[in-house]
Amino acid sequence: MDGHDGVCTLQYESHSTTIAAIQQPLTHGLAPYSSDPGASIKSFNGKSCRLTPAALLILALHVPGAHAEEAVTPRLSFAGFGTLGVVHSSENKADFGATVLVPNGAGYSHPWSADVDSRIGAQVAANFTPQLSAVVQVISEQRYDNSYTPTIEWANVKYHFTPDFSVRVGRIVLPVFLVSDYRKLSYANPWVRPPVELYSLIPVSSSDGIDASYRVQRGELTNTVQATHGYNKAQLPGGGTVSAKDTWGVSYTAEYGATAVHATYHRTKLTLDSVKPLFDGFRQFGAQGVALAEKYDVNNKPHTFIGIGARYDPGRWFVMGEWGLTQSDSALGKRSAWYASGGYRLGPFTPYLTYAQAKVQSNMSDPGLTVSALPPFLAGPAVGLNAGLNALLGSAPIQKTLSVGMRWDFARNTALKLQFDHIRIGAGSQGTLINIQPGFQPGGKVNVFSATLDFVF
Repeated sequence: MDGHDGVCTLQYESHSTTIAAIQQPLTHGLAPYSSDPGASIKSFNGKSCRLTPAALLILALHVPGAHAEEAVTPRLSFAGFGTLGVVHSSENKADFGATVLVPNGAGYSHPWSADVDSRIGAQVAANFTPQLSAVVQVISEQRYDNSYTPTIEWANVKYHFTPDFSVRVGRIVLPVFLVSDYRKLSYANPWVRPPVELYSLIPVSSSDGIDASYRVQRGELTNTVQATHGYNKAQLPGGGTVSAKDTWGVSYTAEYGATAVHATYHRTKLTLDSVKPLFDGFRQFGAQGVALAEKYDVNNKPHTFIGIGARYDPGRWFVMGEWGLTQSDSALGKRSAWYASGGYRLGPFTPYLTYAQAKVQSNMSDPGLTVSALPPFLAGPAVGLNAGLNALLGSAPIQKTLSVGMRWDFARNTALKLQFDHIRIGAGSQGTLINIQPGFQPGGKVNVFSATLDFVF
């Protein structure tokens, strides 16, 4: 961050933005990374400048943790963000969506869909004392029932026991990805959306519980360790829920100059109630059916996630990448994904390129019940159960995506993005597509075009 002529330039994930200084700068300047609302920030040349709500929002979402003893007025701050987007998919027997938690998207349901990326969000933050603060973030976006009913994304209270040790209680972001803090703040990301191959491994973005964060500064190196515990529950399109209880995890972030590294391990007990009737059916077929149900049912089963990511962003260009692995003793099996992305900033324009891949490292089919050993009146139901099991196993995504895009920061706090995705779906897989229709052919290629207008206010 540079200060010059009463102006601060804020460097963050996707590009630099100029934040005009407010008159009468505050006496105390914060360190460059701060989540305290209403704070001023001291630039490298020693000048202090007051941040606008847009800059405060980006800082709040960009890096958790702040110097508690330096919290300053105003005691209450508001900021907002949003995306207006449209997406086209070449596949007409399924939909392209940014998450599996929505019923439809671009393709079969709508040749051009405004639902995939569009959202509006608002955040209110308060400093009650230099140690005690709170934040509430509300987002309206497409939901499981195709509505845009606003939901609470964050709602937590934070207490700093020391400048480097803090605890939060409430609804808290899940720190599983490199850009988890601003996963839904598209303006702070270079792309139209985070790569779906990786980010679909953990489609939920927050949990209800507690976390603790401890930071250690060693010269220019900042180390932050974060521990979390909580639970969450999400509604699924078409009915049913997915719930994760007794979720705990540890994340580590290291920052050194233009480099950031993030690593995480999370574990939970996962239940997918929509598959319960299928496995209850298997349990009616004696020992073999019970064994299949115990092996594949998603009922309070351990589910782990391991992830690592890194970013290097000296200002003029950036490179970043992440890798993640989920493993479950259930039909969800073992899945992994990764991406690598880079871009170059040419004034207000940022062309970028991303390659992503998702694959399955567990079986995608099972012989199921031995139909030939059953009497005729049970053979038909057994065939149906086997088909249901293999449809579930076969829904795991296998795909590779090459994305090219352009970001244009044509106005203050506003960016236009265009992105083209060429998706190659693995044989026998539906990839990350949703709302699969009769006649859909697994495998194949899909082209997706997206245009978004991102803004903060």
